[in-house]
Amino acid sequence: MLTIKTLIFDFGDVFINLDKQGAMKNALELFELDELHEDLIAINTLYEQGLISTEEFIEFYTDNFPGLSKKEIIDTWNYILKDFPEHRLEFIKKLAKEGKYKLILLSNTNELHISWIADNISFYEDFKSCFDTFYLSHEINLRKPNADIYEFIVQENKLKYEECFFVDDTKENTDTAASLGIHVWNIDENKQDIVELFVINKDLF
Repeated sequence: MLTIKTLIFDFGDVFINLDKQGAMKNALELFELDELHEDLIAINTLYEQGLISTEEFIEFYTDNFPGLSKKEIIDTWNYILKDFPEHRLEFIKKLAKEGKYKLILLSNTNELHISWIADNISFYEDFKSCFDTFYLSHEINLRKPNADIYEFIVQENKLKYEECFFVDDTKENTDTAASLGIHVWNIDENKQDIVELFVINKDLF
């Protein structure tokens, strides 16, 4: 019989709402570009993986776009972050209180985004405390969708792939997890809400 013992959650567009399209449009307008160049994508990835510091990240942008201020760079980078509906906090608090599942957060993020969230989401520390372990890509130097991040979490927490359930809004991330034997839900943030987890995935629970 199938037994799910561990729930692994993404953060952005699962708990906190993001504006990915708006953020990209805003960035392209600020940088006066038609598309994000490969070197920019590469530096963003390095930053999310904690392989360069916030200072180095900002310096890269101010060097390449000398007409922009440090504040403009930071504000544009954080533009993607929106509200965190409190009913989702209540959902994870209820799960933590029940204690039926091990709860893990696994997010591709960075120091600037987490600083913004800590400053602007009043219940961020309460949210963090709901999880048994809280993994941020820039702190563990690993990043989704690479398989090694899932392998790290399973080994670190002495889990079994087939006993884990992973929720993420990015299909590339859930595809990799599924290939390892993890049960997944590629949530559609425009039509679904994390609080519906056990209704939408009732066949597994």
